[in-house]
Amino acid sequence: MCHTINTLFFDFGVNPTVYELDHIPGGREIEQALARHGVAGHGAANDFPVVFIGGNLVGGANEIMTLHLNGSLSGMLKRAGALWL
Repeated sequence: MCHTINTLFFDFGVNPTVYELDHIPGGREIEQALARHGVAGHGAANDFPVVFIGGNLVGGANEIMTLHLNGSLSGMLKRAGALWL
């Protein structure tokens, strides 16, 4: 997960589960499957991280930062049970 998003989640007190696709067996195939389903582009650096909250696709870093700036990220994290305050 990109450092910025990881830091944001840790600042919220959230301990995200992170799958580094370039470090796990079958990661390349997962990346290709995400691209086929329109979740990520074809290997462009700004397509990742792909963030799911509560099992729901939220999007990439831009979407996470937009949700944070408009104040709705904390609510999503609370509803997912990732944030208790």
